[in-house]
Amino acid sequence: MAEAHQAVAFQFTISPEGINLHLSCQALNQIYLSGLRSWKKRISRIKNRIIKGAYPASPSSWLFVVIAILATMYMQSDPSMGLIAKIQEHLPYSLSLSPQGQTMLSALLFSTLLWMSLILTLRFCLKLLLSYHRWMFEQHGHMSTKTKVWATLVKLLSSRKPLLYSYQTSLPHLPVPPIKDTLERYLESVKPLLDSDGFQRMRRLTSDFEKSLGNRLQRYLRLKALWATNYVSDWWEEYVYLRSRSPIMVNSNYYGMDFLYVTPTPNQAARAGNTITALFLYRRKVNREELNPSRIPGTVIPLCAAQCERMFNTTRTPGEETDVLQHWQDSEFVAVYHRGRYFRLWVYRAGRLLSPREIQFQIQRILDDPSLPSPGEEKLGALTAGSRTPWARVRKQFFSSGVNKQSLDCIEKAAFFVTLDDQAEGMKGENPSENLDRYAKSLLHGKCYDRWFDKSFSVVVYKNGKNGLNAEHSWADAPIVAHLWEFTLATDTFHLGYNSDGNCRGDVDHSLPHPHRLSWDIPLEVQTQISESLAVAQALADEVDCHVFPFRKFGKGHIKKMKLSPDSFVQLALQLAYFRDRGTFCLTYEASMTRLFREGRTETVRSCSNESCAFVLALEGGEDREQCRKLLRKTAEKHQNLYRLAMTGSGIDRHLFCLYVVSKYLGVESPFLKEVLSEPWRLSTSQTPVQQMELFDLVNHPEFISLGGGFGPVADDGYGVSYIIMGEDMINFHVSCKHSCKETDSHKFGCQVSQAMVDLMTLLNPDFKDTTKANSDEQT
Repeated sequence: MAEAHQAVAFQFTISPEGINLHLSCQALNQIYLSGLRSWKKRISRIKNRIIKGAYPASPSSWLFVVIAILATMYMQSDPSMGLIAKIQEHLPYSLSLSPQGQTMLSALLFSTLLWMSLILTLRFCLKLLLSYHRWMFEQHGHMSTKTKVWATLVKLLSSRKPLLYSYQTSLPHLPVPPIKDTLERYLESVKPLLDSDGFQRMRRLTSDFEKSLGNRLQRYLRLKALWATNYVSDWWEEYVYLRSRSPIMVNSNYYGMDFLYVTPTPNQAARAGNTITALFLYRRKVNREELNPSRIPGTVIPLCAAQCERMFNTTRTPGEETDVLQHWQDSEFVAVYHRGRYFRLWVYRAGRLLSPREIQFQIQRILDDPSLPSPGEEKLGALTAGSRTPWARVRKQFFSSGVNKQSLDCIEKAAFFVTLDDQAEGMKGENPSENLDRYAKSLLHGKCYDRWFDKSFSVVVYKNGKNGLNAEHSWADAPIVAHLWEFTLATDTFHLGYNSDGNCRGDVDHSLPHPHRLSWDIPLEVQTQISESLAVAQALADEVDCHVFPFRKFGKGHIKKMKLSPDSFVQLALQLAYFRDRGTFCLTYEASMTRLFREGRTETVRSCSNESCAFVLALEGGEDREQCRKLLRKTAEKHQNLYRLAMTGSGIDRHLFCLYVVSKYLGVESPFLKEVLSEPWRLSTSQTPVQQMELFDLVNHPEFISLGGGFGPVADDGYGVSYIIMGEDMINFHVSCKHSCKETDSHKFGCQVSQAMVDLMTLLNPDFKDTTKANSDEQT
């Protein structure tokens, strides 16, 4: 009860002598400091709005315009061409100003309007400049005069240091591509996957769609594009993610891993302390907009930052027909799970973020807590891992009031979720490869009840100090979470650090109140549903076959020496590996981004092309080496062109998806769209970008290499492949599939990928094979 008394700012008692009022100075001071922090945040937001509103100019430029106008008027000249006089005529009579004062006020109003007009003009010019994308299609090292002028103007208008969201209003809207172009590109993409009769049938379906329903749907889509900020993103979020009724665990959520070779500290509480601190430091940068806007590497071209807005204090809440993303403005605590118990851990006290050592102290209190879970509490998280509709019904009936609502609010309104896992994970022991696979599965689904899969992201800290995260997909895509996780790992290790004992640095205030244990009243009906949801989730988790492996024989440095794009090289290796694994080609999904546009998310690159199939068949057919090299380079160029088209709004799949949504709203059926959107992606791939390489010193500390992250298989008979290109000499792969399919095996496919990578490099550089053999002989 001591904590409860400390939380009360005042108490009073009534006696015959009157009312005795007892004030707690300590509690009042806490309230004052917390309120002060809130007001500082409000002022900071107002300040940032002013700075963003003036971008690409600065707020101080208003003063320059005012001085220029007043100086011109002082020289008996009227720069407004009579507008100042007009404004003066319409000033309210209630203003008891002298004629000189009225003139001054009119000049100030005119200067402000002129300043705002100049800002809008500059912003419009920047928007026009950012709408130019032909530079992406020019040959590397051969920039046209038009592009040089464009680049100079962009640099000129972007010369001021921007805030995180400064470019948002200057980003162009995603254009709706001509339906004819989309259908032609679609036919080209499926040609290598169909026989002659199948392709002719698809051509007829496409032609009928274009002549009849297609143009009608296109008109509605263009109307939406004129009205909405982005004609894809809201429908994509709703229909692909939030309306899905299947479990989000494995099917939607994805994971991120810790360093491959090192663990900064074996102390679980200390690692949690630094990790939580680093995440809150990142949140502070997001709130203050101190992060630099993401840009296309090597350029000044900004990317949309809208997805950062819901990174923290966000939860996906279930509904019977559709889920809803709920975001809160602020949260000063995290929800923690350990051995079946849930805790609320305050990380702010009196407006101050606790030190890493203090958070470690609080985490250790949770680890040392001997209490047992209440009935139904231990596996409560399984509700978020199972099907969505049962969870929605249970939540509405049993978690809408009383102690259950209060405890659920603590989880859902938390900044993020933390699991203190009682297992040890990582690349360790006698079988590091098998342990890496187990580590990946643990992050992807855990025990199916010890993560809160609805939170925007959940951090997992293992018993041996290893960590990782599991992220919900609807609010943002992997590059946003990867940026957060890069900052967290680098800040944890290189900025915050640990002392010689493996503990966090700093002092501890031992008077901190204990973490608050959440209370539950879970009836048998809910416990039954927990068991059913857990059974569904466990069956899904048992199906997942994961394999994680670092490819060390070469990396992007060697590939670039061959004058090829590393991503194109890896994608071609995946095509070759799949053909060797299955003896055929398949529809391939590679995630690209459309963040060159406002509120842009992703687009699909159909990596299996006519050119890639021709190359694979030529290589496997034993054709001439020189001919195979030509086909390889032609395929790489084709892939890069497809990627550029996707990035610049000329992809295939998001356009067709939106046409399909419009058809459903109109209540019309399209055999063409129905068939297109039902085609399975048997090879789903994604590259995790490294965006803050400057945070990691791989020259002096090469062991601090991130493993990246991965996701579950998209098709029951297919593969999910994620890869991260780390430094110059390593590429980490994450492969997933399902045990129930006898034709897929993640380890076998991983071997095929490694061999395909080597074979492609050997084709380009015949000396490479001898080099690798010599190195392996030396190691032997």
